[in-house]
Amino acid sequence: MKKNTLPALKSSIAFFAFLICFNFCQGQLDTAQLSAKLLGNKDKLVKESVLLVYKDGKIIYKKELGTMNMKTKQSIGAASQWLTTALVMTFVQEGKLSLNDKVSDYLPVFSKYGKGYISIAHCLTHNTGIQNEQGVAKIFQKSKFHTLEEEVNDYAAKREIGTNPGIEFNYSNMGFNIVARVLEVISKRAFDRLMTERLFRPLMMRNSTFANEDYNDAVNPAFGARSAAADYINFLSMILNKGNFNGKPFLNEESMKFMLAINTSSTAIKNAPKMAEGLSYAPGSWILQTSAKDQPTVFASPSLGGMWPIIDLCHQYALIHFTKFYNSEQRNNFVMDIKSAIDETIGGHCN
Repeated sequence: MKKNTLPALKSSIAFFAFLICFNFCQGQLDTAQLSAKLLGNKDKLVKESVLLVYKDGKIIYKKELGTMNMKTKQSIGAASQWLTTALVMTFVQEGKLSLNDKVSDYLPVFSKYGKGYISIAHCLTHNTGIQNEQGVAKIFQKSKFHTLEEEVNDYAAKREIGTNPGIEFNYSNMGFNIVARVLEVISKRAFDRLMTERLFRPLMMRNSTFANEDYNDAVNPAFGARSAAADYINFLSMILNKGNFNGKPFLNEESMKFMLAINTSSTAIKNAPKMAEGLSYAPGSWILQTSAKDQPTVFASPSLGGMWPIIDLCHQYALIHFTKFYNSEQRNNFVMDIKSAIDETIGGHCN
């Protein structure tokens, strides 16, 4: 390197470090390297986005680009499924529901149409056996139903069984919508109200909701949440802190064990979004990395709607990239590149 380029390089690095770190950079994170990756990327997916990194009880990195900020509220798509899974677990740990319970115990219409063996666990892991007639590409389309009850009854009466429950993983909104309807029957409350009372308020997610903007459409527990990066990082921090939030227990050890275990290996998955191809599945999330002993260590619940949340149990941090634009292979590569940069400097020993 020529000597006359060194001062300019140092000046650029110092500027980037100051820009990112001011009031937010603590710990071992190399913010200069991370900021260079962010600000050097001209893609629209990055220019309109928020990036947060949480570690050791605080946000150690925050960057808001374009018109986005950490309180910007918009659709989070498939990242909704992690939230719905956690809500179900609050009922399980209170003894109001069991993962082995049959859906038909609460929704008799499923027995009437030969679907009486589908369990709560099957619903949370895309293993109901009900054929997904629309396919992955169409599951995000606007609902033709006015209530969750009406939609779930349609699954029971009009959708065919393709395989026995628990045999074949087929990604869709059906399982999560079914289990959400079960919660409505148990509690005699609407799903969006349950989510607000049991999850959003305790986790201080004030800018989050499942309430449908179009009140003529059924609520969508699988893909219908709207949230903000500041809210969702609270949810990730709870998982990272073993079910505790702000020093108070929220999910117990058994709930966390269920949510953070491999349920379906990549080789057993028949139908999944392109962004998740080759990945194994845990309830509500995809497993990005495992340890040498095949224990899952990195989880993500990426969405076509712009939310990319990641939890790294090995390095003990949570990461969110939230953008206004739809996902793409290029965006996935960008997020993983950012994660690699964090892993290199944040510390921690992983086996």
